[in-house]
Amino acid sequence: MRQVLPPLKALRAFEAVARHLSFSKAADELHVTPGAVSQQIRALEELLGERLFNRTKRWVCLTEAASRMLPDIQAGLEILTRACSSKAAPVGERTLTISVAPSFASKWLLPRLPSFYDQHADVDLRISATVGLADFKRDGVDLAIRLGHGRYRGLVAEPLFAEALTPLCSPELLKRKGRLQTPDDLRKHRLIHDTSIPGAGEHAAWDKWLTLAGAKQVSAQRGVRFTLAELAMQAAIDGAGVVLGRVVLAERDVAAGRLVRPFKTVLPLDVSYFLVRPSGTPVRQAAVSFRNWLFNALSH
Repeated sequence: MRQVLPPLKALRAFEAVARHLSFSKAADELHVTPGAVSQQIRALEELLGERLFNRTKRWVCLTEAASRMLPDIQAGLEILTRACSSKAAPVGERTLTISVAPSFASKWLLPRLPSFYDQHADVDLRISATVGLADFKRDGVDLAIRLGHGRYRGLVAEPLFAEALTPLCSPELLKRKGRLQTPDDLRKHRLIHDTSIPGAGEHAAWDKWLTLAGAKQVSAQRGVRFTLAELAMQAAIDGAGVVLGRVVLAERDVAAGRLVRPFKTVLPLDVSYFLVRPSGTPVRQAAVSFRNWLFNALSH
């Protein structure tokens, strides 16, 4: 027996509230009263037998059930919108622009893209790898992956994963200059600084790690500095010294043996990676597909 579909008005109300995390903003977008939105949400919750939002006087958040439903409902509404349009979607509609930092693009995203294309051959990705933060409207960006605190005005930010720092170097360097048995042994090596780490000065990250590890004889003032994380890591791979590298971004280099981790001590960063998109704008199917693929990739 075919399951009864919820009313389209209720689904539109749910999607708007979930996107804005606000009943009043959803009501403004739909040109109805907040009471009418609440009524649609209650009707949908009764039909589904699931609570969709946790509400207080100050905030609204999605329940686990709502989080599972949202991407498919957004995709369904987008498909309905396209189906009702009298014009065929232009070729540009298949292009999805992703803004990422060069280090994240080269070390994490690019090696995983073949699996995305295997699942979504109809989507053409445009990777905009820039150090500066993208202006979504001006730069024509659909989604961005940012390392920060997740508080971006006018944007919706979903947490991806945290990041931490630890010393990394090539195995050839250790063969040439001797093993790193204690943190103080770093005094015999050139330190490589990644100055692109958010909130860290030229020496702050190494200073913090050396203090955490209990090193007493190593100066964080020494070494070579790079403004791009991937250059700092490549210098370590080439044997130029020991980099205080990003654990997640270095995973593949460590697994391949290009880098080794001489110490277990890690310095957690107070920032994380977030998937970011504009609020208050329709979410295209291509963006939903990329978002779902990304979160699936994180779980494997």
